Amino acid sequence: MESFSSKDLACKVQKKILSSLATKASVQMFIDDTTSEILDELYHISKEHSGSKPEAQKVIKDLIKIAVKIGVLFRNNRFNVDELRTAQDFKKKLNQGAMTAISFYEVDFTFEKTVMMDLLTGCKDLLLKLVHNHLTPKSHGRINHVFNHYSDPELLTRLYDPDGSFRPNLSKICKGLNKLVEEGTI
Repeated sequence: MESFSSKDLACKVQKKILSSLATKASVQMFIDDTTSEILDELYHISKEHSGSKPEAQKVIKDLIKIAVKIGVLFRNNRFNVDELRTAQDFKKKLNQGAMTAISFYEVDFTFEKTVMMDLLTGCKDLLLKLVHNHLTPKSHGRINHVFNHYSDPELLTRLYDPDGSFRPNLSKICKGLNKLVEEGTI
C-alpha cells in the first residue's frame, strides 16, 4: 500500500523549484554576498582553466543546486541522527579545507596538491553519504562533477602558482573563506 505525505511532497516540490532557479540572479536571494563572490571567482577560474564557458556555468550551477537542495532538506528536518553526525563531520572537513586553502595561499610554496585533493575527496565522500537516501543519482552525479572538477591536480597547481594568472582570484576566494570561517558559516 502506498503512503502519501504532503510534507514529503512539499519537500520534493521545494527541491525541484529551487534547483530550477539556480541562475546567478536568483542565487542572490538565497546566498549571501560573500559566498556569491567566492562562486564568481570559482566560475572565472573554471572558465579559464577549462576554456569553456558552458562547462564553467554547469559546474557552478551544479554546486548551487546541491547547496540549495541540502538547505531544503535541513529546513524540513529530513536528516536522521546519523546523517546529522555526517553533516557535522562534513562541516568540520569543509572548515579544515578552507583553513588549509587559506594557509596554502598565505604562505608561498607550502601548497601540496595531494593534501587539497584528499580534503576535497573527503568532503565529497561525506556529502555523498549525507544525501545518499535523499537525493537522486543525478544529484549524486552533480556532487561528483563539482568535486572532481575542483580537485583536478592541474587546476589546483595553476590556482596556487604564486606567479600564476589565478592569483587575484585565489586572493578573493581566500578573503571570502576567511570571512565565512570567522562568522562560523563554515
